[in-house]
Amino acid sequence: MGRIVLDNVTKSFGNAQVIPPLQLTIEDGEFAVFVGPSGCGKSTLLRLIAGLEDVTSGKIEIDGKDVSGLAPAKRGLAMVFQSYALYPHMTVRKNIAFPLKMAGLARAEIKKRVDNAAAVLNLTDYLDRRPGQLSGGQRQRVAIGRAIVREPAAFLFDEPLSNLDAALRVGMRLEISELHERLKSTMIYVTHDQVEAMTMADKIVVLQAGVIEQVGSPLELYRAPRNTFVAGFIGSPKMNLIDGPEATKRDAHTIGIRPEHIAVSSDSGSWKGKVNVSEHLGSDTFFHVQGTGLADSLTVRADGEVSFRHGDDIYLTPREEHIHRFDAKGLRIA
Repeated sequence: MGRIVLDNVTKSFGNAQVIPPLQLTIEDGEFAVFVGPSGCGKSTLLRLIAGLEDVTSGKIEIDGKDVSGLAPAKRGLAMVFQSYALYPHMTVRKNIAFPLKMAGLARAEIKKRVDNAAAVLNLTDYLDRRPGQLSGGQRQRVAIGRAIVREPAAFLFDEPLSNLDAALRVGMRLEISELHERLKSTMIYVTHDQVEAMTMADKIVVLQAGVIEQVGSPLELYRAPRNTFVAGFIGSPKMNLIDGPEATKRDAHTIGIRPEHIAVSSDSGSWKGKVNVSEHLGSDTFFHVQGTGLADSLTVRADGEVSFRHGDDIYLTPREEHIHRFDAKGLRIA
């Protein structure tokens, strides 16, 4: 079991309130991702759940039990940090076994749990190696293995992939997602990378300045962002946001259109501009268009076969059924 409830939780450092009153429920077995820009409070929120920071007010429940005053070791959670925090002089086996040894478990039970975790993480052939003999991805798997053997109520991940290169990040992202499918455990994952959030989460929690802007599945947030902040944050490339007459004639203060929902042409369309930069990625091409009079720059996603160069005239036509409307406060208009 691993149902986690944050009930009117706040956090202040001195006179500065970094987490205003906050309500959030993470159901047993969910993969929840906290995402937002640097300084939004996502890591602080994770540390409050872990018990590494004390709540200023409110309470945190795990499986119906108030754990707000409990030490981290007594909350039944396991945390995987950005740094691997492995003991360099110990083998992989000893690193994974360390928390069990400290807890006083029998040698046979420790061996059983370590062997099981190693099998799940494809580390069996590396148990006798030391961390210095492993790749970055393998070391991160060892850190995850150390969490698995504790059989926690939930796993907490604090930007665990930020130290890896791009290829390893993609591989580890898949491995953590597959691990969740196998273990069916509650997982809370903190990242500033919304691509990680979109590809891994059952539930995304978008934060800004300690405030939850929206909670929902990746597609819910993508298709129906509740405000311009979420609209501009979720999606890669981000949604184009346009003010002025184009919004007014659609009874909105701001309209949004995603790059893939704009048709391009060389001779006719609703908006005319010039190509500034074109990024050819094979299957897709991204055009950054200026001079439309609508925004400093609009981003358009087109088929990889479409070819425009810097300085070319380009005509853009938004697909009306995919236009998002927002009011003067930045809130979604139904």
